[in-house]
Amino acid sequence: MSSENTGGSAIRIASVGHAVFAVTLIGLGILGLIKGDFGPTWPSLPKGTPAAVRETLVYLCALVYLGCGIGLLWRRTAAVASRVLLGYLLVWLLLFRVPQVFYLHPTLLAAWGFGQTALIVAAAWVLYVWFAGDRDAQRFGFATGENGLRIARVLCGLALIPFGLAHFVYLKETVVLIPGWPPSPDFWAYLTGAAFVAAGLAILSGVWARLAATLLVLQLAGFALIVWLPRVVTGNLSAFQWGEVVTTVALMAAAWVVADSYRDKPWLGWAWR
Repeated sequence: MSSENTGGSAIRIASVGHAVFAVTLIGLGILGLIKGDFGPTWPSLPKGTPAAVRETLVYLCALVYLGCGIGLLWRRTAAVASRVLLGYLLVWLLLFRVPQVFYLHPTLLAAWGFGQTALIVAAAWVLYVWFAGDRDAQRFGFATGENGLRIARVLCGLALIPFGLAHFVYLKETVVLIPGWPPSPDFWAYLTGAAFVAAGLAILSGVWARLAATLLVLQLAGFALIVWLPRVVTGNLSAFQWGEVVTTVALMAAAWVVADSYRDKPWLGWAWR
């Protein structure tokens, strides 16, 4: 899928999701530099990590988000930025998130953390496919083209399953976040959890995948507007909940990129064809 350029402009925007994701990365990078700490989208380092190493990685992660976010918006740097972002995030996913699924308890929370990073990796992979040049196709053919999009979509689908299961397993914690005005908060917790699982299965199978990915973006946007925005306005947020706000926005932006990757597919068709 090629990017859409306008005339001789130096700005390179492949889709609305691409622009939203790039701006979100810039915001996350600035936030990391200001706080001097890992943002909520990064996995925690193992205990015993030297302070100097941790501090170096904190600022490196922030600079990668900031630099790649800016680079993704410019014609001459979009390909390099997508390559660097994907490679860097894959290292974190494989070295930190994947092992945590096997040794952290409870396992579902570890899987949720894996899903969080995997969805962002999926978005970076889609952008890499869009901006990959001939040299990328020759050297890394398995990661570009339709095969690259398939890998990205599988990562997205896998990420959504633990998101949904968490709504069922941690029902009490989920219900607390639901505003008081809708009736039957348990119902909405179950419904949104089931929606995550259904979207994950649809994207993994390719059945109605475009519709599922689009509804995923709308659901995450709904969380941001209905659950988090009122709390942000009133200032009624703990430090943990602020992290959830940032995470929700980042995941929505990443999901938007994945949804845009289906724009040449039918809404109710088979995405793998």
